[in-house]
Amino acid sequence: MYPTALTQLARANPFSAPLFSLQKVEEPKQTLNGQSHRRLAAASTADDVSCEFGSSKYYALCGFGGILSCGITHTAVVPLDLVKCRLQVDPGKYKSIGNGFSVTVREDGVRGLAKGWAPTFIGYSMQGLCKFGFYEVFKIVYSDLMGEENTYLWRTSLYLAASASAEFFADIALAPMEACKVRIQTQPGYANTLRECAPKMYAEEGLWAFYKGVVPLWMRQIPYTMMKFACFERTVELLYKHVVPKPRSDCSKAEQLVVTFVAGYIAGVFCAIVSHPADSVVSVLNKEKGSTAVQVLKKLGPKGVWKGLVARIIMIGTLTALQWFIYDSVKVYFRLPRPPPPEMPESLRKKLGLTE
Repeated sequence: MYPTALTQLARANPFSAPLFSLQKVEEPKQTLNGQSHRRLAAASTADDVSCEFGSSKYYALCGFGGILSCGITHTAVVPLDLVKCRLQVDPGKYKSIGNGFSVTVREDGVRGLAKGWAPTFIGYSMQGLCKFGFYEVFKIVYSDLMGEENTYLWRTSLYLAASASAEFFADIALAPMEACKVRIQTQPGYANTLRECAPKMYAEEGLWAFYKGVVPLWMRQIPYTMMKFACFERTVELLYKHVVPKPRSDCSKAEQLVVTFVAGYIAGVFCAIVSHPADSVVSVLNKEKGSTAVQVLKKLGPKGVWKGLVARIIMIGTLTALQWFIYDSVKVYFRLPRPPPPEMPESLRKKLGLTE
């Protein structure tokens, strides 16, 4: 029998490794098209799903949900993003969020607040496709490799690894449009549209102009996405366990989406804080020719990298909540399998002496 205190501690701490070792036991395998698969949880409690969990159609529709969730939300907050970027690269001129809006409207008119909307929509749609689509892929692949019991015990590590893997590829898709967006937003007079900006950047600096910010993007987006997915998954789990007065299976689709939105906002606040210093570096790097990430970091200093944090918390908190809401709504609309919060496998409960 394992000590009760250690068992409770292992179950309560979402970021720790298991505090005990388990003996390997043979488990019955479920077959799907001749291949064995283990799952984080039952694929769905409903029988009217439109496709099988982990199928090609499932991944494709998850990717489509990612396109809508990231493309629409990031485009909707372009005015706030524009002011945030200008606060980061020219704090002498743009002293606060309110001042940034007033200066921008005075110089460029109301239409000036929409600068960079096209590369934002295209870039973040592609990023959303890879971010959400590949997350589902990697989560299932890594879960299969770990096995059912280890998947439950190490589920936070699973979320972190799957989201980091997905974001690596998502940032490669995002980098060219992000470079164009920042150049349009932070260099008045350089270019007003994507069609004008992209050829000009290529003529001046070649292909490198579009990818010189990919490493800082990884520095910003991978920690952000790891926090976004891991914090969201665990927050949903905790909300259903401690806040929602009834099991998820008894909640209506609308009630489930409310939980999704709340968990998404909580995750978004942490995302903004974790990724903001790297976001400041990306903004300055894409504005200044010939600079490196290390040079920009030294120039900004410890205080400079936190400029615009309040604006980013507002933007990212709202953004992340809406992204998860839209993504989950797409799953509901297309009747995709939506696994419930993970529960301890029966075999593990027996090993820990938790069964009656």
